[in-house]
This record gives sequence, structure tokens and C-alpha cells, in this order.
Amino acid sequence: MKKILYYDCFAGISGDMNLGALVDLGVPVEHLEKELSKLNIEGFRLELESDMRKGISGTKITVVIENPENEKHRHLRHIEELVNNSTLSDPIKEKSLAIFMKVAEAEAKVHNIDIQKVHFHEVGALDSIADIVGAAICQEYLEVDEIHASPVQLGGGFVKCAHGTMPVPAPATAEIVRDLPVKTGLVDYEATTPTGAAILAATVDKFCVAMELVIKKTGYGIGQRDGEIPNILRVYLAEDSAQHTEDLSVEEAIMLECNMDDMNPEWYSHINEILFDAGAADVFMIPIIMKKSRPGHMLGVLCRQDTVAMMKEILFRESSSIGLREYTIRKNVLRREMVKVKLKYGEIEVKRSYYGGKVVNEKPEFEQLRRLAMENGVTLEEIRKEVYKQL
Repeated sequence: MKKILYYDCFAGISGDMNLGALVDLGVPVEHLEKELSKLNIEGFRLELESDMRKGISGTKITVVIENPENEKHRHLRHIEELVNNSTLSDPIKEKSLAIFMKVAEAEAKVHNIDIQKVHFHEVGALDSIADIVGAAICQEYLEVDEIHASPVQLGGGFVKCAHGTMPVPAPATAEIVRDLPVKTGLVDYEATTPTGAAILAATVDKFCVAMELVIKKTGYGIGQRDGEIPNILRVYLAEDSAQHTEDLSVEEAIMLECNMDDMNPEWYSHINEILFDAGAADVFMIPIIMKKSRPGHMLGVLCRQDTVAMMKEILFRESSSIGLREYTIRKNVLRREMVKVKLKYGEIEVKRSYYGGKVVNEKPEFEQLRRLAMENGVTLEEIRKEVYKQL
């Protein structure tokens, strides 16, 4: 069972929202403060409070700089020295530096300069150092197997930064989220900061639109804004819903569908048999009401990609349909095996299916069941009962 941290970035992400969300999820703020003290730098402290946005309560963390006038810009080597000379654990050091590197690489690309010459304006400040190292501390505390995230909301409008007024996303943020799934325009401000973007880019293992997880706990990090859209980051502590994946395979298949209201129903079994013989995984009919309230049927065919052309040819040749729908689906298939069972009536094969390491279904093959019943002059039910006595 995989333990997963999931970032739901529907309203963006910033460094302080991330800290608030992870503390709200269960990371003790005392642990976070103790670990941050291992950086051996002074001049900042964490301010924690419960807050609410649009009826949603969560944790708001602000990194308070005690003497902001003394703040200085730092180069990448200064950050590396600060982290490497600390007494933080190696995994926290590595994750922290990976996040810093995402920002450094983006700034170097945007300004076309060597990475070691990048001045860490916003990210070199104490509050951003606390946000980034704090992110690594919190993620390591949760001891998750994987980190997943939704597409990232970037926001809109303009933002003021060290280089002037920039359109959202700011150039550095745009570079950091390159190749990541993003959304824009939900709000008229910078919803995702460079720090927030870097945390995701450096630590997320998988971005996914649909979340297929079993949620165990939810945390909310409250942002600094308060508008029509709740300025919050939602995170989940979850488990992978695909238990014992060795018994479950996921594969792509093609679904073909066509509607018919002018075909002789006597021909349905004929076309079904032809489709199965050609390799269809499944064929089915669904009664429907078509235009002008005419009764009809929808014929569905599930097949592999390499048999699509043949299935289309059969549908157009053997049915009255002059059009069809085609789309890709995902099949979740249980592991199965055939088991031979000896009965007093003869031998029969039973299909056995597994999930979670256990047998969840056992079913005798119908045609063999029928053959034995006919050969022995007994009912199907008698053969079926005899089969289950032997299982």
C-alpha cells in the first residue's frame, strides 16, 4: 500500500501556503521550528494562526522577518553553503537544494546569465529560505512513498517583483512550470509564486487530472489574500487505491458504438457472433429511444486497437448503421487462471479470478457446463452444484 501526499492546487500554491497546509495535515510546528533552527541563521520566526477563507478553516503560517532592512541577496553558492553546513538530514538537504536549483535554473535562463551569478532576490530572502527548507522538512516528516499533484493554477493579471511589473506568470515561474500541466485565469493575481512552483517541480512524482486515491486526511493552507475564490492550498494524505496491483492490470481499449432503429432484430445474433469471432473483447446491445420516439438499439463493441479496422468493416457491412462513435477507454482487468475440475460427469474448466491476493470469483465455463449436462441427461444446476462442491 503506497502512502501518497497529494497537492490540490486549484487556487495555486505559495511557500507559506504549503507550510500551512502541511502543518494542518499533521506536521507538528514544533518539529518544523526545531529543524529550521539547524540552519544556524537568525532573523526570522514562524507565526502560526487558524484562519478561514469562504467558510473553509485551515492553518496560516507567516515567516516574520525581524529586521527586513538587513536582508541581503544571496548567490546559489551561499544557499548551498548554508544548507550543506547545517545539521539537517541528508534527504532534507538534497530536497531543499533541488528546489533552490529549480529557481536558480529558471532565473539563469530568463536573464541569460551563468547560474552561479544569479542573485536570489525573492528566493534568497530569509522567508523564502524558510519556505523551501521547511517544505523539505515537512515532506520528509510525513514519510510518503510518492507525491502527486493536480494541474497548477497560475492566476492572471500582473505582479510586481524585483525586476519590475510582470505579467502572470512571472518569467521565472513560467520557466519553472515548463512541461507541467497548468491552468490560468481563475483569479486576477499571481496564484502560484516561484517558490510554490519550484516546490512542485522538484518534488512531485506525478501530475494527474483525476485523483484515484483513498483519502485518509485533508489539510488546508491559508494564503495572504481574501477574495471571491478561497486563497487556500488543499493537500491530502492518501493511499493508492490500486491495492495488490499484481492482481490488477490496466490497459487501453477502443469502444465502438452505433445506433440502429431500422435493422431486423433477427440479425443481431448474427452480427454479434461475427464480431466475437473477429476478436471483439465484448459485444452488447442496449435498448434506446431515438428521434421521433422510435425504439432502437445501441450496439457496443469493445476491442483492441489492432482490431479496430476489422470491427468497423463488420459494423458497416453487416449492420444498417451508416456512422459510429469511437473512443479510447481504460480497462481494469483482474488476474485470472483456468482450473480443471474432475466431476463424476466428466472434466470441466473453471475460470478463477484474483484481487488482493484472494480468489474473488470462480465460474465454470458455460459451454462445457452445457455439454456435460446434455451428455449426462441432467440439469445445468446439477452440474453447477457438483462443480462448487469440488472447489
